[in-house]
Amino acid sequence: MPLSRAERVERRRAKLRAAGLRPVQLWVPDTTTPEFKKEAHRQSLLIAAADATIERRRENDFWERVSADAWDDLG
Repeated sequence: MPLSRAERVERRRAKLRAAGLRPVQLWVPDTTTPEFKKEAHRQSLLIAAADATIERRRENDFWERVSADAWDDLG
């Protein structure tokens, strides 16, 4: 007679425990809620703003180096 699903699961868990493992239950955010979507969007805007700031800083640094090199070449 074949094992029931519950028996197969229990056997598998017993083998895993014998191998020194233990089950762990994880709770994660429910990505289907409007609140999650709103918060994800808010955070993505923050990241985009930070990226823009970093990009602007890099661009400013570039032009400062170019200007400094140009002044050095004149001297």
